[in-house]
Amino acid sequence: MVAHMLKIFGRLDIAVNNAGFQEARASLADQSDDVFDTVFAINTRSLFLAMKAEIKVMLAQGGGVIVNNASVSALRNPNPGLALYSASKAAVLSLTRSAAMEYGPLGIRINAISPGRIKTPMMLGAGIADPGAIAAGLPLRRMGEPEDVAEAVLWLASDAASFVTGHNLCVDGGFLAQ
Repeated sequence: MVAHMLKIFGRLDIAVNNAGFQEARASLADQSDDVFDTVFAINTRSLFLAMKAEIKVMLAQGGGVIVNNASVSALRNPNPGLALYSASKAAVLSLTRSAAMEYGPLGIRINAISPGRIKTPMMLGAGIADPGAIAAGLPLRRMGEPEDVAEAVLWLASDAASFVTGHNLCVDGGFLAQ
């Protein structure tokens, strides 16, 4: 992916790593090793592999910005039966902070976003019986739109956030403030 992008654009200034897979709800003791491997391969390993490739290019060109997609579930798991998803997204935050410390001095800013209740196919397909009730329980009284997350990513990738690295920006309608 990175090599293909370099052929087209010649450089990599901004990378957004956005991967997410949520296991079927089940207690931790009932999750299989295969499900664990799948969740971590998609949510954590893919991000690790992408960052490795992106960082090498950004080091060679003198800097860049990486934004990783985590989740509010990494900080507060609101979903019983989704321990693997939450743990994999917590690993994303740890990788983000560690990489920010390593590569900030070399001109690469690395941050994360943690979306909350955003109207996406994954969220709406997770067995939510009443999205209105979810929205009513948030301080902003609405579920987020994908554009809300996109705006946060754009800000983190912009020069307006030039002094921000190792940060996790929660785009959650106040979910974590409760």
